[in-house]
Amino acid sequence: MFSRNKDKDTEKQAPAMPQAAASQVPVQQAKRAAVRTAPSIFSNDLVVHGNITASGDIQIDGTVDGDIRSQSLTIGEKASITGELVAEDIVIRGRVLGMIRGRRVQLASTCHVEGDILHEALAVETGAYFEGNCRHSDDPIGQVTRPAPKPVSAAPQARPIAPRPEIPAGEGPVVLKDGGVVVRRPAAQ
Repeated sequence: MFSRNKDKDTEKQAPAMPQAAASQVPVQQAKRAAVRTAPSIFSNDLVVHGNITASGDIQIDGTVDGDIRSQSLTIGEKASITGELVAEDIVIRGRVLGMIRGRRVQLASTCHVEGDILHEALAVETGAYFEGNCRHSDDPIGQVTRPAPKPVSAAPQARPIAPRPEIPAGEGPVVLKDGGVVVRRPAAQ
């Protein structure tokens, strides 16, 4: 009654993968699966002043004042970030003030983003607040961003005002060395 061969059962349950199909698995996907760990979660009562770098996934529900770099990044609804975000996948549901660079960027309907976005793919839900520029790039993560040049003021430089020289009574207008003219008026009698 229990005379089945164990080898036949294992062959039926897990058929052998052909050698050609096994070699077609992308190397990048295999590396990524090997590196995957549990996501790092920053709760809503956590405040961070400084940069955050991780090789895995990060979920932030608190406040961060600094740059964040990771594989995958999720910004929660109550989160507030001031700094640059760099990741393969970025989902923003909260508030971000700063540059965003990611392959796939998603702005949820609850987000408030003020800053530029450099992306390979961008999705914006209805109701999302976004103020800034977005630009497509084939390699948004590897591209080095430079700060925008400060505008040059077109207003002419004002000359410092020299003290008025004393003018003796009874003389005409006086021309000063810097080109200014002082006009004398007769004193009221």
